[in-house]
Amino acid sequence: MLLYYLDLAGVAVFAASGVLAARDRHLDLLGVIVVAAITAIGGGTLRDLLLDRHPIFWVIDAWYLVVIIASALLTVVYVRIWPPPNATLLVADALGLALFALSGAQLAEAAQCPALIVVLMGTMTGVTGGVLRDVITAQVPLILRRESYATAAIVGVAVYQTLHALGTPRAAAFWAGMIVVVAMRLLAIRWGLHLPVFRKF
Repeated sequence: MLLYYLDLAGVAVFAASGVLAARDRHLDLLGVIVVAAITAIGGGTLRDLLLDRHPIFWVIDAWYLVVIIASALLTVVYVRIWPPPNATLLVADALGLALFALSGAQLAEAAQCPALIVVLMGTMTGVTGGVLRDVITAQVPLILRRESYATAAIVGVAVYQTLHALGTPRAAAFWAGMIVVVAMRLLAIRWGLHLPVFRKF
């Protein structure tokens, strides 16, 4: 049940990030909700398709769509009353990335995937929604910018797996992995940290 509620929390946060990304794109309310929904369920849908989990999670559980719509509407109201700074989108995205990457990793573990596939599924679950959001709102996807994005998800999931393999309780390892993802993203945003850039000699 904890994983389920964390998944709902990730959906809510990513839906809010979709609204924040769409706020200056002159979309109507339905368009904003569509962007929020694609952001929130894009990664999980791809994960379920690749893991052959059918029906897709949001098809059999309407609470995901309810949470998306509620989060989107509340974010719209909040933005109109108290316009947040531009950095709010990056913080919301960091939280959503962490929640989805770790929950995706746990679902891959439950499907008895090898460790490398667990990392891949967690990373894809975390980054796909944000990529779709940025493409739809005509922005350069965060995963293609210099600051570490997918790298943060990979490291966070790897930390979770390592700690759990060493005997750390699953819940503690989960939160440690989440903290790593969020910390890496925020430090990358603040200090412009990134992997070495390939250049021809």
